[in-house]
Amino acid sequence: MKTASKRHQANVKTKEIGKVYSIAEAVKLLKQQQNRKFDETVELHFQLGLKLDGSEAGVRSSVGLPHGTGKKVRVICFCKGEGARGAQAAGADEVGGEELVEKVLKGWMEFDSVVAHPEMMREVSKLGRVLGPRGLMPTPKTGTVTMNVAQAIKEIKAGRAEFKSDKTGGIHVACGKLSFAEPALVENATTVLQAIVKAKPASAKGDYVRRVFMSSTQGLGLPIEVSSFLRTETEE
Repeated sequence: MKTASKRHQANVKTKEIGKVYSIAEAVKLLKQQQNRKFDETVELHFQLGLKLDGSEAGVRSSVGLPHGTGKKVRVICFCKGEGARGAQAAGADEVGGEELVEKVLKGWMEFDSVVAHPEMMREVSKLGRVLGPRGLMPTPKTGTVTMNVAQAIKEIKAGRAEFKSDKTGGIHVACGKLSFAEPALVENATTVLQAIVKAKPASAKGDYVRRVFMSSTQGLGLPIEVSSFLRTETEE
């Protein structure tokens, strides 16, 4: 039986049994814990009360983080003409039409996000089996299929986080790096939580957000208090 590391044992002692933390409390505790030598990512993990029998829609959208993700994102754009020039000016790492589709079909995957002009979607649809399983297929729901590709690229580069519920009703969203200042992490995490609440499908019934945990890459999962966010949404 594998023994927990001294670092993990020390971190466990900082966590109060049965306590549900505010976002600010969770951020403070994660930054106080003994962490790895690399700059860990801070994530929010959601368990949503969605019916998994297909009677309710899943959740998929995106949100701009006020302080970015702390990660350099490689963006490619399927576009032609004036839009392609705008995409290049906006900082796209690669821009192209049919030739870029063929490049990806042949196995090139050196990118983290995909933006497409609507006119290119007939060609881009050929990449469904390649991009779909990786969560990279562009879609209007996340703003990655758009007439204004330059704006979408700028937002992604600045720190826009996409999220999508999985088959278990779970969502996992990065909200920054552990090196971020506490107020920046709190604002990013709050923005993510609010976005998930607002993305509630009209068909969803009962408890929508059941559980939320915050953790760093190698840190402990800390349960987050969400009732105040749910009350605010209901009042609106």
